[in-house]
Amino acid sequence: MTVTAASDHDQIVAQMTGAMVTPVSPFSGSDRLRADGRPLPALRDELRVIANSRNGLTCAVALIAPILVLWTTASVGSWWAIVIAFPVMATLQLRMYILHHEAAHRLLFSNRRLNDVIGISIMGWLPVGTGNHAYRRVHTAHHKDEFGPKEPDFLLYSLYPITRRSFARKLRRDATGVSGWRIIRPRLKGLVTSGRRLAGARLVGMQAVVFAGFAIAGVPWLFLFLWLLPYLTWYQVINRLRSIGEHAGMTRGADRRVTTHIVRPTLASRIFIAPLYVGYHLPHHVDSGIPMRNLPKLQQILIEDGYVPDGLMWQSYTALWRSAASGGAR
Repeated sequence: MTVTAASDHDQIVAQMTGAMVTPVSPFSGSDRLRADGRPLPALRDELRVIANSRNGLTCAVALIAPILVLWTTASVGSWWAIVIAFPVMATLQLRMYILHHEAAHRLLFSNRRLNDVIGISIMGWLPVGTGNHAYRRVHTAHHKDEFGPKEPDFLLYSLYPITRRSFARKLRRDATGVSGWRIIRPRLKGLVTSGRRLAGARLVGMQAVVFAGFAIAGVPWLFLFLWLLPYLTWYQVINRLRSIGEHAGMTRGADRRVTTHIVRPTLASRIFIAPLYVGYHLPHHVDSGIPMRNLPKLQQILIEDGYVPDGLMWQSYTALWRSAASGGAR
């Protein structure tokens, strides 16, 4: 990277990010944490233990739950059952993607092959994905330098706070399938693009398998209403809301407290917005080698030892979203 390019990016960061950063004092470390918040060796070794059996059960539930939702909806045979199942299925797809994210960090299973087969090839493939390792490579850049020149989601997190009108417009695009189609369209175009055909074929192939499951159940038309449309619409809405709660309005820096929000988890948010501990995002960025089940413990330590000072934690996602939509004219 040239000096000029680095200077240009610094200017972009200064202009487009940081409006929601809460100033913090330097942290000098503690008997459990380094100055950057990362656990010291003894604690780190304790926190980095992967719960293989529990994760295996979680993956089994993630695969069985959509089948149960489909079976129940088909058994009831009513439009209101479809209406109820619609957002539920989108949330179950989100859970699959979060398990895919955990596997991308190689934290789902200690056995690397098992981790990749279940976490990447299955969890990353089933919910309208391609099930390859591309996400791991891109996501590594995100963790290495949030808001840096190789940040894959720079525009997703920048320019906050925005107006309420702009916030509503983004959610409307998500809810009407515009955002979802922008994601799927390049993958489908890969079917006719040299060098990208395999990813496109993976996407179509797995969705054909999922459709076959709906057909075997005797309700092939529900593939549209309980699989494809939930991903294209409601999944995009909750995914954006969760993403805003992670990095919106933050900025580039060596201190993770200026790159990543910390939000107090509630039961509702853990079920609908940030399941499977993904809402513990500041500890995840402090040390991305900590498995998901141990992030609550690390977050509590970050609070107790003073890395997270009073006033830094958002008390709810709702409060954060309200602040993120407070910019400019209403």
